Amino acid sequence: MKLIIATPSPFARKARVALLEKKIDFEEIVDVPWNQNTLTKGINPLGKIPVLIQDNHEPLFDSKLIVQYLDCYKPHPLMYPENPEENISARLIETVADGVCDAIVLVFLENARKEMLRSKDWIKRQERKIFEGVKYLSYHLKGKNYFVGSSFNIADICGYSCLEYIDLRFPKFEWRSDFPNLEKYWIFHKDRQSLKKTKPIAQIIEPLED
Repeated sequence: MKLIIATPSPFARKARVALLEKKIDFEEIVDVPWNQNTLTKGINPLGKIPVLIQDNHEPLFDSKLIVQYLDCYKPHPLMYPENPEENISARLIETVADGVCDAIVLVFLENARKEMLRSKDWIKRQERKIFEGVKYLSYHLKGKNYFVGSSFNIADICGYSCLEYIDLRFPKFEWRSDFPNLEKYWIFHKDRQSLKKTKPIAQIIEPLED
C-alpha cells in the first residue's frame, strides 16, 4: 500500500493517522501537488492529495473516501463510529475541521500571490470561516477528551489536525488563549504516536504568477 502525501496537509494526515492507528503497513510518497511536476498527474484527475495506491486496484483519492475504505479493509479500530448518532456527530466535526483547513489553504494561496493581486475581502471571508469553525469545535468539545464518544476516532483526527494546521499556516490566530478547552484537548493528545509521527511540516510551493 502506498500513500501520496504532502507533509503539511491535514487531509493527507487524516489518512496517515488512520493507517497508523490500524497498524497497516504503507509507504509514504511525498509530493507537492501545487507544483508543475506533481505526482498526482494521471492518477487523480483533481490533482489533489492524498492518493492511496494498491496493486491491481484503482487509485483512491479524497481523505474521507480513503478512511472509509480503510474501515472496511481493517475494521479495528473503527475511525467512523458504528453508532448512528455518534457517526453523524463525528462527521459534523470532520466537516467543520476540514472546512477550516480549506479556508486556511485559500488564505495561504491568496497571500502567495503578488500583493497587488490579493483580495483583502476574500481573505477576510476565509478568516471568518476559520474563527467561526474553531468556535464550533470548542463549543462541541466542551470539557471532554474526545470530540465524540469515549475513544479516538475520525473527529479527533480532524479536530486535532485542524489545530496544528492553524499553528503552521495561520499562526496569528492564537486559539490556545481564546479557547483553553482546545488547548487542554491538544495537550491530552499531543503524545499519541500516530499524531507525533505525522506532525505537519511546511513545503515550498512554486510562486503563483496571477
